[in-house]
Amino acid sequence: MRIIGIDPGYAIVGFGVVEYEHSGFTVVDYGAVTTDAKTEFNTRLMEIYNDLCYIFDKYVPEAMAIERLYFTTNQKTAIAVAEARGIVLLAARQRNIPIYEYTPLQVKNSITGYGKAVKKQVQELTKNILKLPEIPKPDDTADALAIAVCHAHSYNSRLGSYTQ
Repeated sequence: MRIIGIDPGYAIVGFGVVEYEHSGFTVVDYGAVTTDAKTEFNTRLMEIYNDLCYIFDKYVPEAMAIERLYFTTNQKTAIAVAEARGIVLLAARQRNIPIYEYTPLQVKNSITGYGKAVKKQVQELTKNILKLPEIPKPDDTADALAIAVCHAHSYNSRLGSYTQ
């Protein structure tokens, strides 16, 4: 199964594409869609949409795993991140890619077995699971790969919620 993990944002959208077969992973690609802070917000959303459409068309994922929004701090950016997340969902839905959502707690549990793991632990274990030489940068990219791995681990247990 080809899975794309997405860590949504409006300055940086992390993505990670993995193949998961027979309990093993192959990393296809990973990176980040970035937008310039000086660019008008609606234009930034359009740039995210266009870049993700290109990525979805290039890699043709069978599932998209995305972080469910959960804000305890920095609520000033919550609405902007939610709008960017909506753009991601739209691009996936237009391509009939099934969408699965995972909370940060679910991702941490899936990767480390501990829901209160710190980001560095999750990133290090994701790097090891995927046999990467180093933790991908920016952090949003590493997080997107963790979300993809979480979906692969969780798919049969129905831990994630299908939102299509």
